[in-house]
Amino acid sequence: MGTRDTYDQSLRELDQKILTMAGHAADAVEHAMDALENSNIEEAQAVIAGDDSIDREEHAIEHLCLGLIASQQPVASDLRKVSTAMKVVTDLERLGDAAEDIAELSIRRGSEVIPELLVLLTETGREAVGMIRTAIAAYAAEDMTLAAEVIDRDDVIDEHFSQIKTALAKYFAQEHPEIDCAIDYLMIAKYLERIGDHAVNLAEWVQFSKTGIHKHQRIV
Repeated sequence: MGTRDTYDQSLRELDQKILTMAGHAADAVEHAMDALENSNIEEAQAVIAGDDSIDREEHAIEHLCLGLIASQQPVASDLRKVSTAMKVVTDLERLGDAAEDIAELSIRRGSEVIPELLVLLTETGREAVGMIRTAIAAYAAEDMTLAAEVIDRDDVIDEHFSQIKTALAKYFAQEHPEIDCAIDYLMIAKYLERIGDHAVNLAEWVQFSKTGIHKHQRIV
């Protein structure tokens, strides 16, 4: 096998590792929200236990990227691909961390719920997971249309977060509110907003990989 063939195989391996890690990160967020919705402590514990695996995937991908840069000195589109991978893994790892944090709060709450607020969180979680999976699809297909769709949907997550804050303010005004539970719900809402931001980051790096432009600035 020639040098270029070996290099191309390494790039394909990089893509596959990214997609595998991305799938695990998306699953972690989805399972964390399912654990919250259904007061499923075992599912939440599984999310927490799985975060170390996501961290190991991040390190393996970073090692592969650095090896490619050192040995091949990629330029143009190849450099964009490797650079994108190194940025993407950071957002994927943070998705895993957010899922772990939500799972920990789910365990702390146990079976204690505030139904009207839980419904809003669940809806926001579904939207966030949908954004992640669309961003992953955009990466896999190098699809600029899907990437733009994810970026546009960030406003939806922001609107969900605003609705949750309004609902929480009304809830706190009631007699005998469950303060600790409500505060944890606010934290979960904030994690979901950040998850949406990470999905947008993924989509923006997909655009960069194709164009060399990130946030309206040409880089490579």
